[in-house]
Amino acid sequence: MLTPIVGSVLAPPMPVAATDGKTHLAYELVLTNASPQDVTLMSVDAVAAGNRLLTLSGEGLAPWTRVLANPTPTTTIRPAQTALVWLDIALAGAVDAASTPTDLIHTVTVSVPVPQLPMATSAGQETMTETIAPTTVDHRIPVTISPPLSGDDWVDANGCCDATPHRMAVSPLNGALWAPERYAIDYVRLTPDGRLFNGDKGDLAGYPSFGADVIAVADGHVVAVTDGLPEQVPGANPVGLPLDEYAGNRVIQDIGGGNYVMYAHLKTASTKVKVGDRLTTGQAIGAVGNTGNTDAPHLHFQLMSAPEPLRANGLPFLFDKFRLNSRLSPESIELVSSGGSAVLPHGVTGADKTFQMPLYLDVMNYPGR
Repeated sequence: MLTPIVGSVLAPPMPVAATDGKTHLAYELVLTNASPQDVTLMSVDAVAAGNRLLTLSGEGLAPWTRVLANPTPTTTIRPAQTALVWLDIALAGAVDAASTPTDLIHTVTVSVPVPQLPMATSAGQETMTETIAPTTVDHRIPVTISPPLSGDDWVDANGCCDATPHRMAVSPLNGALWAPERYAIDYVRLTPDGRLFNGDKGDLAGYPSFGADVIAVADGHVVAVTDGLPEQVPGANPVGLPLDEYAGNRVIQDIGGGNYVMYAHLKTASTKVKVGDRLTTGQAIGAVGNTGNTDAPHLHFQLMSAPEPLRANGLPFLFDKFRLNSRLSPESIELVSSGGSAVLPHGVTGADKTFQMPLYLDVMNYPGR
């Protein structure tokens, strides 16, 4: 049978325990329309051992789907176009090899304007369901590390596993697609009254994040350092930056096991380490800054499969211990960006956490080292 959609998984998902008490498998489905007419996605299912673990359909599918090089959500894929569907399977309970799937397949239901035999199973049929993109789940245990900051009121302002800019950051580099920011966090710090900054939005000194110590999350050698890039003016993203300056001033550390850590957007001239240094957990690396592609002081933190900020795949991780204070409401990002106070949603109970990964909009306290 002719199938209009062909597909694969960008990288096998790796289960990770998160602060919502669930195990998350976050990954991307790559779909190409191999037919001569438009194809509309109607639903996408992730299936393991005959059980549907995730279904995206209708209005719930569009926000998770993009055609390559087009940031606008869509479920229509034109001839020869490739689209990505971002998936997040959230399983109840902690990571357990016995309860997490070993293999996944995906069923994709599509509609076509003009059915063509043998594409359709019967004359006049406008929809069909394909089974595509089998993948084996990567059951490596995510690395356990310490938080890269200390103190109270640190917010995961751009992280897994929602449809955030980090998760959507898939780039074609050197002949392949890469998702280095799949689990990356943008850390900002709130004032005691829940604000991102005090006073003038363009004054770096008004941001409690600015200048905070950045500390090594594990033992390991420094493999790359960039320093000397200027601070940006808060309030707007810079334009015209070369690709290699997007991360700003940064330190990349090899912590072993194929895991590399990047600490990015560091304050100018704050870096305390050099290539070849062996860092120990809790050692000062530099300070939170506003360098590179950034509109406010923050720490961009990510684990990745290679020592390159963009040409790598993002890897999950577990923090050894921290306190989850609360979780911001989604509208808080725009609110605090304009100078208002954050809104905390109901139903999130503060608790000490061990061996878990933070989620988007978590507000956390990190112990000193």
